[in-house]
This record gives sequence, structure tokens and C-alpha cells, in this order.
Amino acid sequence: MDMNLIIQIVYFIGAFLFILGLKQMGSPITARRGIVWAGIGMVMATLITYFHHDVNQNYLWITLAIAIGGVIAYVSGKKVAMTDMPQMIALYNGMGGGAAAAIAAVELIKLEPMSFVMQSLAVLGALIGTVAFSGSLVAFAKLQGLMRGVIRFPMQQWVNALVFVVVVTIGLAIILSGNEYALTTLTVFFVLALIFGVMMTVPIGGADMPVVISLYNALTGLAVGFEGYVLGNPAMMIAGIVVGSAGTLLTQLMAKAMNRPISNVLFSNFGDGGGGEAAAASGSMKEIDSTDVAVMMAFAEKVVIIPGYGMAVAQAQHKVWEMTKQLQERGVTVKFAIHPVAGRMPGHMNVLLAEAGVPYDIIYDLDEINDEFPTTDVVLVIGANDVVNPAARTDPNSPIYGMPILNADYAKNVIVVKRGKGTGFSGIENHLFFADNTRMLYGDGQAVANDLVTSLKEL
Repeated sequence: MDMNLIIQIVYFIGAFLFILGLKQMGSPITARRGIVWAGIGMVMATLITYFHHDVNQNYLWITLAIAIGGVIAYVSGKKVAMTDMPQMIALYNGMGGGAAAAIAAVELIKLEPMSFVMQSLAVLGALIGTVAFSGSLVAFAKLQGLMRGVIRFPMQQWVNALVFVVVVTIGLAIILSGNEYALTTLTVFFVLALIFGVMMTVPIGGADMPVVISLYNALTGLAVGFEGYVLGNPAMMIAGIVVGSAGTLLTQLMAKAMNRPISNVLFSNFGDGGGGEAAAASGSMKEIDSTDVAVMMAFAEKVVIIPGYGMAVAQAQHKVWEMTKQLQERGVTVKFAIHPVAGRMPGHMNVLLAEAGVPYDIIYDLDEINDEFPTTDVVLVIGANDVVNPAARTDPNSPIYGMPILNADYAKNVIVVKRGKGTGFSGIENHLFFADNTRMLYGDGQAVANDLVTSLKEL
């Protein structure tokens, strides 16, 4: 059989495994199996590439690159804490965009004649991949704490638009010139694309990072798909298209969960509000101790736990699950409620709960559980803020007005576990904390969960 045909068949099987893996990742029950299948597909596509005629005997360089990248990924993947998973995803996603941009750079630097379509795809993939690369690195820096806050200056969006127009103009010039362009022009194109990715991301606040990460994931997939067409590599084409389309859908879902168009996330300042001053919360925060909370939950019929990033920071998920099992042994119905944008990446809370061993059948998303809060005896909020803020329903001037929230305030009793009395990550005052049916349980999430476990054992 012709070797080229064998290569294409293996690429096709690898692409099929990518799609199968992605499909299985849609459910927590089959997600691990999906990762394995997708990994097998990637290994097959990588190994068969050694026999591709374009490799040109560069086996040493390929093996060296795989070895270096594999070791770095394995070591970092083993060491990364679950709280740092969002920034690792942002970093790895950036590497994907950077790889696509590097492929485009190599093809364009050759200055060899390409068809108009292929040259257009190469330039477009280069632009998208470069923006995803630098933008993802900024997202990583923000989540890692290397870059604090947001960077804004007068006329910022107009400056960004100008840089984008210049980049697109240079890209069009490269496309229309065939292979008659200077390497200096190509260099300026890539440098400005890098700058645009940075400038587009620095004014975006950390509360919007789940949407931003999803968007850059989609851009990376799109760039990989375009460069797959340029190289004539079906595995890259299919993998890029699948990742790009999945990332696009996820980005739309995340933006919908915040009731904000994607353009508002990218081109507006989080916290601008509805044009007026947000209403101040009335009442006062009322404190409670862990012993009273334990008694309240132990004699409840139904308890709903709402986790947020604070639980991730405190690494409290294991103690929370231990507490849940104690409540279940007492006959209490316990459910977990997850908001789509809780945490710092899509599915962040689901990953943490899965790590602790929480069964999937007691984890519910917003649409599934919101109607149950009026019949819930106790809601335990651990480290969540904006996703339970009633101001999203009641205050038109609130920055989060219109965002779908978990209706925790409808429950009979609400217990909020919080380290202090300050506002959350976005800086928005939470009206839930001042409600008549809310009590504040101050302390580190893991320490509080441990106290609740101890108190439940003593009852």
C-alpha cells in the first residue's frame, strides 16, 4: 500500500478519535475516557508524521522537540495545584496559538509561491494564532497574579482599533503581493499582532477571564485549522475546526451565562454598570459560629452547597465532601449548585468537586436547581460572590444587572463562608450578605469546613 495513503488513513483515524474524545468530554462520567481517546489519536498522528515526505530526515529535531515539550508538560502537569489550573490552561492554549503562528511564519518566510487562497489562510492563521498567543499569556499573568488589576488609558479602544487596522492592512499587502514582500514587512506584521493581543487583553478584568480563555481557545483552534489547510494536513484541519467550533460555542454559552455580549466583554470595562450609581446594600452583616451552622444543617431536610473560587483557593473541596457525607448519613438531602462562570475557567468548580470524589448525580447547574431554592432549608455559600448577588435581579445600575444568578436568597436560611467583610474579586458589593435570612461564617474555607465536620461529629 502506498505510504502516503497509509499516512492519510492514520490521520483520519486520529481525527476521528479527537472528535470521539471531545464528545465524551461533554459528560463528567466519560470525560476521563474522552481524554484517553483523544490522547491516543494525538500519539497516532504524531508517530505517523515521522513517515511524511515533508519531514526531510529531520527526525532528530522532531524527537528533541517532542521530548522537551513532553517533559515540561508532564512535570508542570503533575505539580500544578487545582487552584492554578485556569492559568495553566491559558498558558497551554497560548502555546497552541503560538505554534500555529510559528507554522505560518515558516511557510511565509520561505517566500515560495502559494495560491491566493493558501497565502490568505497562512496570513489569517498567523494573525489569529499570534493574537491568541500574546492574549493568552496576558490572561495567564493576570490569573497567576503577575499582573495586578487592569490597564486602561484614554482612547484605549480607538488605539486598539488603529493597531488592528494597521495589522490587517499589512496582512492584506502580504497576501496581494504574492511572494514579493520583504521579511521586514512580515516581522512588523507579527510584532504588531503580538502587541494587539496584549492590548486587547490588559483592560479586561479577572471576573471576565472564563469568557476570555474560552475565546482564545476558539481562536487557537481556528488558527490551527487554517494552517492545517496550508500544510495539507487533515489531522490539523479537523482538530483545529473541532476545537475552534467547540471553543466558539463555549464562549457564547459563557457570555450568555453572564447576560453580556462578547463585544461587551472585549470592548467595555467590567464595572461600568447601567449608567448610574449602584444601590447601596441596606441592613448589616450578621455573624454566626460553626457550631450553630452545624446544628442548622444537621436538622435540615435539604441543603444546597454553592462553591466558588474561594473554595478553590482554600482547597476546601475534600473537607466539604466529608461534611456532605456526614449530612447524608443523617438523612439530609445535599446538592451542589454550580454557576456556569463560577471560578476562573469554564467547569472550574466541576473539576474541583470531581477531584474530591463528589458524585456527579448530586451536582446541578443553574437551570436545573434554581427552582428548588424556595424549598431549601439551608444554602451554604463557600467562596462565591457575584453568582449569588441579588443585585443582578433588582438593581438596574449594578454592573452585573441582568446576569442570571443562583437564587440563593430565596432559601429559608443562607450561610456565607467568607474570609473577611470586603467585596469579592470584581469589587461589587453583594446584597445577599445583608439579607435578613443570611448569616456570615467568617474564616478560611478549609478551616471552616473542618470546624463544621468536627461539630457534626459531636452532635
